Amino acid sequence: MRNSCVYMTCSVVALLSGGAGAAESPSSVFTLGQINVSAQTGGQPIGGASLSAEEILTFNKPTLDQALDLVPGVVSSTTGGQRNERLVYVRGFDRFQIPLSLDGVRVYLPADNRLDFGRFLTPDLSEIQVSKGYASVLDGPGAMGGAINLVTRKPTREFEGELRAGLSFDNDAAFGGYTTYGSVGTRQERFYLQASGTKTETTHTGLPDDFKAVPSENGGNRNQSHTADWRVNLKAGFTPNDTDEYSVNVLKQSGSKGAPLNVNDTTANQRYWSWPYWDLQSVYWLSNTKLGSASYAKTKLYYNTFQNGLYSFDDPGLTRQTLARSFRSYYDDKAYGGSLELGTDLIPMNTLKGALHVRRDDHREWQRLYPGNFVEPKQQALEDTWSVALENSVHVTDALDVVLGVSHDWRRLHKAQDWNGTATGSMLDYKRADSDATNGQGAVIHRFSKTGEAHASVSARSRFPSLFERFSTRFNGTASNPDLKPERAINYEVGASERFGSTRIEGALFLSRLRDVIANAPIVINGQATTQSRNMASGLYRGFEVGVSTSLTPMLDVGGNYTLTIRSLSDPAVPNMKAVGTPNHKVFLHADWRPTDSLTVVPSVEAASGRYSQSTSGTVFLGNGGYLLANLQASYALTANAELSAGVRNLFDSNYSLADGFPEPGRTAFVTARYTF
Repeated sequence: MRNSCVYMTCSVVALLSGGAGAAESPSSVFTLGQINVSAQTGGQPIGGASLSAEEILTFNKPTLDQALDLVPGVVSSTTGGQRNERLVYVRGFDRFQIPLSLDGVRVYLPADNRLDFGRFLTPDLSEIQVSKGYASVLDGPGAMGGAINLVTRKPTREFEGELRAGLSFDNDAAFGGYTTYGSVGTRQERFYLQASGTKTETTHTGLPDDFKAVPSENGGNRNQSHTADWRVNLKAGFTPNDTDEYSVNVLKQSGSKGAPLNVNDTTANQRYWSWPYWDLQSVYWLSNTKLGSASYAKTKLYYNTFQNGLYSFDDPGLTRQTLARSFRSYYDDKAYGGSLELGTDLIPMNTLKGALHVRRDDHREWQRLYPGNFVEPKQQALEDTWSVALENSVHVTDALDVVLGVSHDWRRLHKAQDWNGTATGSMLDYKRADSDATNGQGAVIHRFSKTGEAHASVSARSRFPSLFERFSTRFNGTASNPDLKPERAINYEVGASERFGSTRIEGALFLSRLRDVIANAPIVINGQATTQSRNMASGLYRGFEVGVSTSLTPMLDVGGNYTLTIRSLSDPAVPNMKAVGTPNHKVFLHADWRPTDSLTVVPSVEAASGRYSQSTSGTVFLGNGGYLLANLQASYALTANAELSAGVRNLFDSNYSLADGFPEPGRTAFVTARYTF
């Protein structure tokens, strides 16, 4: 137990500070599912980070947004409001500008790509890869500010498995939910098989004791805060030799959630929404084949489906649907495509790679409208996205690499429909417009010692606007714009890391310039004032990250990281525009104390300064105060295979919000049991 804890804690700070540190054993990571990395950066994206399964477990982070909050430069937040979505920002870039992939397969919602990071569970992951600023063009389009990739596990032994169960309790020691996880797998000489499943349910979250009751929320158990999620993952692989691998994977996840009310809004401004299902399924093929002595080919094929239900009600009890503001909205989407990547080391001191990506998105939606109980005809949007990329790495010396990459992305819209009106309405076919973008990037990596490395990079990337941004009328409040152009950013970074004895120090400076940022512009159509999405805003993001880890004694390791992020956005239509969702300052500190071979105690502190959010109407920017959270967890190894853990998050019951009107949970306790075989 002691050895694994020493290793895990040392890797936590190395990885969380974004440099090249140790990770979970490569044999247990599904390498076919990793995104492109530089072999000279410790198996991580250039300037990026990797978070291992043991690190996620140690700090008890069962959902993706919670886990990513450990990484410097990454901040979790929330939309608040009736959507109740958990968000993630990477150095200020939001979910539309940071692609999310699962085993390298893009998770993209064809209508609006409004990903809810709280719906993605972490127990079945081997690692989370985070590219910050610089994401390889080989991995496909859209990585304007970075990328996030969830890597599943594969078995390492002839027969193995894991069982995990946990309970959570609110500030009054009342039952608040549970998490379960189980996996079983086998690895043979020429094949492997694995099955896993995880389920998390939250009956409610508890508000801090000092929360003051308001008409929409009386304190105690947060109304409509329930969530339920599960995921099943099946994997089969064929390894005919030491270099080639072929894998078929099936993943299905399902979620549901409530939508807590804004505690600062009047009753007239409240909206009563619920999400009865938020489901995702993916079937995908991944392969890696060695060609000759110095080349390879990787292939990827996938078929994804996404079903989503959103219900709006008349009343806070969610029992009546009679008013015009009530509805039932349904999405039924699918996406299918693939990629081919080729690489070779045949040219001396050179690695050349190329990739081709293609994806078709098929979105279908309809609504049940009230009063009248009218069901719209299904509306369809059909779109293809292509990307071709080339990347070349010149190995100038054994210690110096220069990487250059270029890609061209293009998109073809075949159909975009909407239903205009209610029972007497008609089908509307929007004007079709295509789009394309060229991207370029470069990096220099210098290994100046056996344990030290420095890098500098620049990456000019783009992202296409979603169907929602181009065509949604936002409940008849805005006009469509089929000619909306891609957003663009140029990201600069310099960073370095070095180890001095048992101490490791890492840091990075970053700056991003954004242009053609999509914003709402006031316009007049046929004498009526409205708004329209246009490429009219610009931005400047800059800051730095630093991480330190050290062993104070054989029984005590400490570490932490700090991030400064300063964001400014300029929009001619909004004179006092604020960048929402991210604090200027973010700190994470932790210790790992091992008083005995069986007992490990891990205290940690999470702190952040204030951030801005928007009012329900979207017309006012509101400030939210910062927070300082103390957490504590202890683990006891009963045997070499069995472990019990208990802990408390938000130990001092701090009352804080990430979005105005939506307080976060107060003190929460948990207990977990884990058994491996």
